[in-house]
Amino acid sequence: MGRRPHARRLAAISAGAIAATTLLAACSSSQGAASRAQSSTLQKVARGGTLRIASCLTFPPFGSTDKANQPQGFDIDVAKAMAKALGVKVKIVDTTSANRVPNLRTHKVDAVICNFTTTAERAKQVAFSDPYIVAGEVLMVKKSSDIAGIKDLSGKKVAVTKGSTNGAAVKEGNPRARIQEYDTSAAAVLAVKQGQADAMVEDSNFLNAQAKSDPSLKVTKDSVVPLEYNAIGVSQGDPDWLQWINTWLREFNTSGQSAALYKKWFGVKPVYPLNPSY
Repeated sequence: MGRRPHARRLAAISAGAIAATTLLAACSSSQGAASRAQSSTLQKVARGGTLRIASCLTFPPFGSTDKANQPQGFDIDVAKAMAKALGVKVKIVDTTSANRVPNLRTHKVDAVICNFTTTAERAKQVAFSDPYIVAGEVLMVKKSSDIAGIKDLSGKKVAVTKGSTNGAAVKEGNPRARIQEYDTSAAAVLAVKQGQADAMVEDSNFLNAQAKSDPSLKVTKDSVVPLEYNAIGVSQGDPDWLQWINTWLREFNTSGQSAALYKKWFGVKPVYPLNPSY
């Protein structure tokens, strides 16, 4: 009987400690969220007034330069639309396929918009947004070529871009193909034109545009990869930035802005829907 007041005091102390711990945890969580938000790329871009986007300027009509040496193309217009939504200026940083991941991992840029195909392997190093454009991987050859598909690439020289997924896709489909890597897609196209390569494998949107502008080239009907989803790449560990990009992309895509830009640069309506289908 004499111990009951003591027990009640202990219970009260324990309850108080638990409440204090809970309050401290809640405050800590709130402070952590606030700190994370302040350190997010989203806040840094807003404070700095400039959005730094890595894009490939040797990949028309996705990215190139005009007569005044200014960046232009589908990806460039996407970057400009993104900056406008943020209320900031855009700075385009020219990059290559091979440097897309290093640019993000060294924080040289805030995002990559450069025909960046989402893969599980790449996702070990960078984070991807929802898709903003869809393509297949196809073959481009000279119009006089008898190459019709990947089965015809045995012993043939196939041009691909360094840092892309194309070489691996070709080898998986035909191990007897001879892969030749080039620093840029423009160099790979030139290799086909000059007979240094028998074929080139690349994004269908890009190759269809190349064949349309050069009657000596053609794109085969056979796809190396049926569909691939291209997204905006960002650094890992920044959920606030990724959430903003995905929210903006949904508005950008559903409003018709994306389709209008595709028609502007490719001359046709988007070939594939943005929603993945299996």
